[in-house]
Amino acid sequence: MNGSQRDDDTPVLITEAEPSYDDQQAARRRKYAIMMSLRIPCLILAVWVYPIWWLSLIILALSIPLPWMAVLVANDRPPRRNEKVNRYRHERSHRSLEGRNRQVIDSS
Repeated sequence: MNGSQRDDDTPVLITEAEPSYDDQQAARRRKYAIMMSLRIPCLILAVWVYPIWWLSLIILALSIPLPWMAVLVANDRPPRRNEKVNRYRHERSHRSLEGRNRQVIDSS
């Protein structure tokens, strides 16, 4: 079932609609910028703690995959939701008029 094709004319509830493509892209762009901005402080910190060589190597090892991870996160879209469309179903209330058997008076 495609989003543009509907089997019936019942209204679609939009309270659980996904964010727009532009909003998703802005969020991914923000994550990318944050991850890439962490790389330079890691390199500076590695130079600053250079006398402790093993700590400097650990920080460098953590900063090397940051660009690759940032690109993966920036290119990843959120998973698609299920294709089941949430529709409004009117349920009869108990207060509705009921069809009762009534005595009919015939004038003939």
